[in-house]
Amino acid sequence: MCGIICIVSRPSARPLPLAADLLDALDKAIAAGNIGAIAECAAHVAAVDAALRGESGTAALVDNLQLVSGLVSRLDQLDAIALNAEQVLEAATGLSTQEVERRSNDLIALRDATWSLRNDRLRTAKLVGELAGKSASDSARNAYLSIQQSFSALDRMEVRGRDSAGINLLVWGHGIDASDARVKPLLKGRLDDNLFTSGSVRVGAGAGVGAKAWSFVYKAAAEIGELGDNTRAMRQAVAGDALLRLLVSQPGARLSVLGHTRWASVGIISEANAHPVNSEEIEVDTAMPYLVSALNGDVDNHADIKVRNGLKIAEPITTDAKVIPTVVARKNAAGADLVSAFRQTVGEFDGSVAIATASADEPNKVLLALRGSGQGLYVGIAEDRFIVASEPYGVVEETLSYVRMDGEALSDANNPSSRGQVIVLDGDIAGTVSGMSMLAYDGTDLGLNESHVAIAEVTTRDIDRGEHKHFLAKEIGEAPASFRKTLRGKIGERDGNLFASLDTSVVPQHVIDALAAGKIARIRVIGQGTAAIAGRSLVQLLRTLVDHRVQVDALPATELSGFQLQLDMSDTLVIAISQSGTTTDTNRTVDLARSRGASVLAIVNRRGSELAAKADGVLYTSDGRDVEMSVASTKAFYSQVSAGALLACALSSALGSGTDAARHQLLTALRTVPDAMNRVLEMRPQIAQAARQFAPARRYWTVVGNGFNAVAAEEVRIKLSELSYKSIACDITEDKKHIDLSCEPMIFVCAAGLSDGTAADVAKEIAIFRAHKALPIVVATQGEQRFDAAAAVISVPQVDPSVAFILSVMVGHIFGYEAALAIDALARPLRACREVVEHAVERGGIGSELLVKVRAEIGVPATRFFDALTTGDYDGNLEPSTAVRVVTMLRDVMASDPLQSFQNNTGKISSPEALLDDLTSSLTRSIDELTRPVDAIKHQAKTVTVGISRSDEGLLDRALVQAVLNAGVARDRLSYKTLKVIADLDAAVASIVGFTRYSIEGDVDGNSATVSVVDRGGIARELTSRVDRNSNLVGTKHRVASDRNVLVARGRRDGRTVIFVPETKGSLTTGITLLHVLFHDRLPAAVMRTVLQGYDDRFNRLVDWVTETEGSFREDRLAEVSVADLLILPITETADHWRTPTTGN
Repeated sequence: MCGIICIVSRPSARPLPLAADLLDALDKAIAAGNIGAIAECAAHVAAVDAALRGESGTAALVDNLQLVSGLVSRLDQLDAIALNAEQVLEAATGLSTQEVERRSNDLIALRDATWSLRNDRLRTAKLVGELAGKSASDSARNAYLSIQQSFSALDRMEVRGRDSAGINLLVWGHGIDASDARVKPLLKGRLDDNLFTSGSVRVGAGAGVGAKAWSFVYKAAAEIGELGDNTRAMRQAVAGDALLRLLVSQPGARLSVLGHTRWASVGIISEANAHPVNSEEIEVDTAMPYLVSALNGDVDNHADIKVRNGLKIAEPITTDAKVIPTVVARKNAAGADLVSAFRQTVGEFDGSVAIATASADEPNKVLLALRGSGQGLYVGIAEDRFIVASEPYGVVEETLSYVRMDGEALSDANNPSSRGQVIVLDGDIAGTVSGMSMLAYDGTDLGLNESHVAIAEVTTRDIDRGEHKHFLAKEIGEAPASFRKTLRGKIGERDGNLFASLDTSVVPQHVIDALAAGKIARIRVIGQGTAAIAGRSLVQLLRTLVDHRVQVDALPATELSGFQLQLDMSDTLVIAISQSGTTTDTNRTVDLARSRGASVLAIVNRRGSELAAKADGVLYTSDGRDVEMSVASTKAFYSQVSAGALLACALSSALGSGTDAARHQLLTALRTVPDAMNRVLEMRPQIAQAARQFAPARRYWTVVGNGFNAVAAEEVRIKLSELSYKSIACDITEDKKHIDLSCEPMIFVCAAGLSDGTAADVAKEIAIFRAHKALPIVVATQGEQRFDAAAAVISVPQVDPSVAFILSVMVGHIFGYEAALAIDALARPLRACREVVEHAVERGGIGSELLVKVRAEIGVPATRFFDALTTGDYDGNLEPSTAVRVVTMLRDVMASDPLQSFQNNTGKISSPEALLDDLTSSLTRSIDELTRPVDAIKHQAKTVTVGISRSDEGLLDRALVQAVLNAGVARDRLSYKTLKVIADLDAAVASIVGFTRYSIEGDVDGNSATVSVVDRGGIARELTSRVDRNSNLVGTKHRVASDRNVLVARGRRDGRTVIFVPETKGSLTTGITLLHVLFHDRLPAAVMRTVLQGYDDRFNRLVDWVTETEGSFREDRLAEVSVADLLILPITETADHWRTPTTGN
């Protein structure tokens, strides 16, 4: 899951707004707000916000400190007005539901406008000013506005992935040529990086009309980091780029942006693999069209496309995105126009993809493609610009209007190849629907028009994380306010008792009459997931208030539609719960029930939703803007419980059952809940400590509760499963001992509000859990002392028992969040290990040298992992097979001889590339098992090959290596170490005159192995071998087979020079090939040094021996000594050639 951002614009023709007009409008807003006219107040502020958008608005604010100061002081007053209006609404009673909604909507409009003005307009202008600098030209300021907007969008989309990010800027219209004296020094070192890493520049040809755009790229890649790190790094790079500043400062200069934030799935994390990627290939004509692209999703057939098109891609670039611009460029160069080349290219891809591409030849265009259901692209239509993002929240800072692409749409129902959409954006008429053209994948014009434009239902206020690290933490923190807003204006007082003040828009009169007349015999509360659990709380409360005349039940919507529908349901009231109002299963069940005569009430947050339209009455939760960015929904549950309690009171009253005193007690209790929830939030450090201490080490978890806490247990189970990626059981507390304690689980016990005998019973159960080596963690009411057998007790404030379960849920939500963080933290040393590999190989290189780098640096993080592994920290979340694999791979790479260790343990052909690939693969698998992304859905990387040159490719063509292979030795019987030594010896060999191949059977280490001749060649056919007389493996051959090292030697009897080459399979020696060779007599010193360095580390050993007595080593003397002597004689004897003869007295 990644995020794309594109911005293409045209110069604005709107005059700059006047400071006096802006401040006057805010003064009018303040005056209206002071008399309670909140809607009028909001309208004035919104008008100012609109005036300050875009290039004209930014120009009015940048460097205008007086205007900014005036705006800020007035915004402070407006915030106070909004706070006062909210307090008045909270205290109001007797308001109709419509009036509460109206006032809430007015407040939302005011808060949206003031937020946007302060946090979007003023913040953007400040950051643009910092990038552009003092007295920037109009073109520069406009360029930096686009760059800032891209950074802001990328910041928001980092929840989709943040291991790397990049932006590419196409700059044209500046009129500057590469030969300009100002440019030459600024281009130094930025043109020749074929990996297109951060800071790279590609110069567009020409300087006049029709000149190609210049391309600037800025990237950041880091396995380990925090949200915002990448954009911070790129912002600094942009701000410090004098060449970019020079170009965008020229009159008429224009700029477009293509950006991306990545969650690596194909290719390692590196700047080379960070998007955008360009169309350049190695050894290909530089006159080819130049394009850049970014990808969300996976091009599943990218390897086939690379081979089919003969793409020549630099080896360190292993991301599948690279095939996009290269193939488009090829087709474009072959004669297809840009749009056709793009459409034809994306039509060849398998997989669900979202793609953005831009061309230096037509830089005012952006091409988009979407196919499949797994990705998204939204084209924001702002003033004089298009802003493209993978999510609506990527565009809403500048505009609420957007066009959503549909990757599943078919232009021809009978033609599957027409599935998917392509949009072409024309920057010369940016910000208009006419500037967009939409095609199907088969080329059909889809006729995009105003009807395709949608309005976003969120603003940046909804999606701001504030000081929170994750949206989930923010949303749990907002739960008390959500609960309180749901109650707002809906509780009245009559005769000293509180009552649920819900008008007929919530419970229509015909439903009230049917309840009163006994015509409704069944109440079915439905929902899916968390909404269904909230429905169970409604039923629990309602059952305490109604008698046997009405059957009340809660069930998933699919259970009602699948198994409990009746032909006549006129005696049934269905209460449907949904946060969004768009849940398909719930809405379908509502349709089926209504068609059979059932009445329907809805509890829903989203105003104007499909469910709200279907229901007879609607109880809206919160204020309609309870947006949840985290996949795990939390605050919706609390508001749904709050609404359910109100509805339970209203329905029981209509039925004439229950007592006013019971309803008063429940409603009074509801009013105490938000404050109690806030007190639980203050306990987060204590909850976090319990989560860190107990959650990671236990593989099996379960959640239990009884009574109202059984509802809490179900909701906590859902969130723990979503956040921790575990299949978690949920049971009634007293039932758990009858089910399974043998797995010694961590048991989260929801027990808030329990007292007396029930609490005593649960205490006994907890003691049983502990006796079976389970780890019970109990949520209990403050002051409860009976749960001392628990591993940990988390005490919550005392509230009425009927609502105490809500606090159990809140503790569970916080616990789940902290547990996910704790588990994710276990991956840190493994991420650090993978980062070592990524940094070593990111620019490619010789495999053996890269392996040395990895071995030198991986020890510290690997040791941290080993230490934590021995303490049992990983027992609960890392599969044993995964742990064994990653430990083995780490120990292999840290071994004194990594390649031999790897070959011994795997039985594979040993090479640095194979070792690093397998290491990276094992690290990635272990990281995937431990990763807990919290706000997003976890996905797994598909391939993580390191993408470096195969080391043996440069070795196999050596004559000595070919001689071994021609003798019949299988490539897979030569370890990489052996292959490398033979290749290094090649320069020393003048000729190969014969060979003998031996087969070895039996236990080499146990001295029971035998050896036999398999084949002979050359002079070896005329020679006899001791093996012909005695098959026991002894002597030099035993030494070679045992050590599994290449050996250069002389025959004791005939003085022939030979090379022993071990043949191995895993840790076993299966044979030896004996090469009869003639060495050169002498070699140049530099060549001889290389030979000695490659064989048995003889050069370093020789230097050590010589310098021990002589103080220095004359390398030039290597050319004076026999090659054979240098390779064969003991080092002590060889060193004598360097020693100064002693003279007698």
